[in-house]
Amino acid sequence: MHARRRTALLAVSLVLALGAGPLAAPAFASPAPRAPVCGTAPSHRALCEAIGGLPDATTTAALVRLGGTGGSWQGSSGVRDLVSGRAADPDARFRAGSTTKVVTAAAVLRLAAQGEVDLDASIERYLPGLLGPEFTTPVTVRNLLNHTSGIQPGAGWGNTFEEQYAHRHDTLTPQRVVESAVAKGPAFDAGEQQQYLNINYTILGLLIEKVTGRSYASEATRLVLRPAGMRHTYFPGTDPRIRGPHHRGYQAVPRPDGTTRLVDVTEWNVADRWAAGDMISTTADLERLVTALFGGRIVPEPQLREMFTVPATIDGAAYSAGLTRLEFQGTVYWGKSGARPGYSTAIAATEDLGFTLVYSLSDTDAKDTASNPVAERIKAAALK
Repeated sequence: MHARRRTALLAVSLVLALGAGPLAAPAFASPAPRAPVCGTAPSHRALCEAIGGLPDATTTAALVRLGGTGGSWQGSSGVRDLVSGRAADPDARFRAGSTTKVVTAAAVLRLAAQGEVDLDASIERYLPGLLGPEFTTPVTVRNLLNHTSGIQPGAGWGNTFEEQYAHRHDTLTPQRVVESAVAKGPAFDAGEQQQYLNINYTILGLLIEKVTGRSYASEATRLVLRPAGMRHTYFPGTDPRIRGPHHRGYQAVPRPDGTTRLVDVTEWNVADRWAAGDMISTTADLERLVTALFGGRIVPEPQLREMFTVPATIDGAAYSAGLTRLEFQGTVYWGKSGARPGYSTAIAATEDLGFTLVYSLSDTDAKDTASNPVAERIKAAALK
């Protein structure tokens, strides 16, 4: 879908469809949400303008935190939910999606620093029997970290929103996801190509559990969340709810008559995403993660170097251990985005922490391949 159905959506009054039923309720309640407070720096004023005017057809709430040598700014816009119309909560929790991979990578690298994991070792050393005879080239831990394993995607609940939504309260275990992926055989020999896939980090979650003898959630908390001071971040497991203050998430769904309804997708069991994408967090906690991680307070050198290194032998490689390399106007940024139905999130920073950015949107089409226009405005404003 080009232009994210924006034109069609803007022509339609936003309505909230509770559950999967056809009944709709008025979307917005009074009073109108508060406008964000603008700063004095050009980038701060630009960010303020970037998230103004919410909710709209693409985004019901936006939370932004900017930091670095240019000064810090934080702002919020939009509403917590479309029924009450209460102003967005700057401290709200949300589904952080694939930013979970940053935590998983950091946990593996800490274990490597402690001598418990060898990045150059085959994953079979730690999970014997995981891969079948079709995998003739060993898949190393590093191959999983930088998405060069060649392992194919695992099972899911379908390819369409409707199929996935019907299973939102069901559990698909990480073990089943991995089994189904391995059964397909490799897409390419390990190290030959780079293909970003959740399955790599699902397997890394199994590795963490096998090496430590404890659950992924407990070890990710011990190794990463607690040292970073991320007190409001957690892993929900099979619980479909978001605990504590949070924003509701919505998915825009077209009707047969060409109009659009918004389906509340806040409650969703994301156990199948697990170590690849089931974390619930806040913008403040994600900012703490970036500053602690890049500052060397979680992963020591030389293991931290893995997070700032892309495979040199693969043309166009952009993924490192947990992060993505981005270059803009001669400056290299390292970041990670994440999306779950109803929510899209991103973190980015320069290696020296001279620039940091965290934002989360209550995105009405978060899994669309086209970028959310509010996200584009935030990025443009932050880089002024």
